[in-house]
Amino acid sequence: MNLLCVPIAVDAPDMVGLALERAALAASRGASLVEWRADALAEDPQALGALRRLVRESPLPSIVTIRPAVEGGLYDGEDAARVSLLEALGTSGDAPRYLDCEWSTYGRSANLAQKIDLVVDHPAQVREATTRLILSLHDLEGRPRDLLQRIAAMAHEPACAVIKVAYRARSIRDDLEILDLLAERPKPMAAMGLGPFGLMTRVLSPKFGGLMTYAALEPDLATAEGQPTIEEMLVTYRHRAIGAATEVFGVAGWPVAHSRSPALHNARFDAEGRDAVLVPMPVAPGWEPFKASIGEMIDHRRLSFRGAAVTLPHKEHLVRLVRERGGEVEPLAARIGAANTLVVRRDGSLLAANTDAPAAAEALAEGCGLDPASLDRSSFSGRRVAVLGAGGAGAAVAAGLAERGATVVLFNRTHDRAEALAARLRAADESWRISAGRMDSLACGCFHAFVNATPVGMQGGPDPDGSPLPDEVVLDDSIVVLDTVYAPERTPLLAEAGSRGAKVVPGLAMFARQGARQAAIFAAER
Repeated sequence: MNLLCVPIAVDAPDMVGLALERAALAASRGASLVEWRADALAEDPQALGALRRLVRESPLPSIVTIRPAVEGGLYDGEDAARVSLLEALGTSGDAPRYLDCEWSTYGRSANLAQKIDLVVDHPAQVREATTRLILSLHDLEGRPRDLLQRIAAMAHEPACAVIKVAYRARSIRDDLEILDLLAERPKPMAAMGLGPFGLMTRVLSPKFGGLMTYAALEPDLATAEGQPTIEEMLVTYRHRAIGAATEVFGVAGWPVAHSRSPALHNARFDAEGRDAVLVPMPVAPGWEPFKASIGEMIDHRRLSFRGAAVTLPHKEHLVRLVRERGGEVEPLAARIGAANTLVVRRDGSLLAANTDAPAAAEALAEGCGLDPASLDRSSFSGRRVAVLGAGGAGAAVAAGLAERGATVVLFNRTHDRAEALAARLRAADESWRISAGRMDSLACGCFHAFVNATPVGMQGGPDPDGSPLPDEVVLDDSIVVLDTVYAPERTPLLAEAGSRGAKVVPGLAMFARQGARQAAIFAAER
């Protein structure tokens, strides 16, 4: 069983009561352990008494940690002083379940190591001790060059009961190596990536045999960058249900921290009784990062990677990847040249599909007062729609609307790209009325609807406070505005359009529809 540990920082003796309340709340939410982070507390004269009370009154088994600044903590004193404090705690009669000591300290000084050994369970220890030792290493910059040598050295120490490894993950490749460390562990181990890339390692720790993983009580109480909350771990990612046989799906894009795909798909997996989990998989912009990251996940022998929801800016890359690997690109995705759904079948073959196109048409239809369930090739006849963006999302929206009779004009900051996309889509289906317009013609007053298919206004995106529509565009109650961005739910574009009387369709309307179709594809390809 993978233990879920909630770190709780205790900065001063007068915080002990609050810390114990937080520990009780962590226990009620399903935590297995608490880690008392005494970095700042350690230099207080009353630190020993405070730590004894924390351990004695803790509602859960506890880890005591005094992390130095060099490894990401707050302690800035002498190593000898904090080790002496840990020694005093260990012999006080209020012994924690674990002590966490950095390998950089333990392995450097035989004297300090001996003090730690005296208070933890050790084969050569005469005095009976119940506290177990976690030897840990942390690197805030990236993978240590001598990582494997350090792990071997920690494992060789008789007092070491648990090895903990945490370093900044900078790619999916780092994540996979961290997970492989768990699978090949020489002793019980906790291993995780720090930063936004590392979330996958925390969620998948149970699948790869990790002893424990860490989660914050609340977002503002996290003690490491990228640390999810306990609610996210237990509810969104169904931590207790993850095991060696769990299938892995991802949401691949840049950025992905805002994505609601994990909540949507993991809830569906739960309802279906499927042993699967979908996790964020950040993939930097560009063909090469996408090809390398997705390819490594497909080929990884332990991951059980079964597919992904693919978002900006990789929808066109997905079609290219599946074709290069000899997979199947479903007809609509092939005509559009972009896909948002990847399936890795059990025989290893690949499928790329596009659920954005029909979802965009249905969402806009609802805003226009049409029945989304009965759309046909003439449903949008006589309607002119401006689509902003000439990437994979813009291609899908344009195709989905043109397929149902709309006249679509594509706009993009780089006009040549809009021209190229319009030409490609017309070549894919001669019945599609798609052209490219110049940005200065957006305010012509001849459009019935506007659709934003760019990341402008996206939370965590390049321009979260911006709107893709120029101020001079006339908006009133005869105009419908659809934003494909759904985080935040009310984007700057929708707020402005709504204030000027336009009918607005939030991105969640499209997201829910494309996600439902995506889930059906995942289920059908089991």
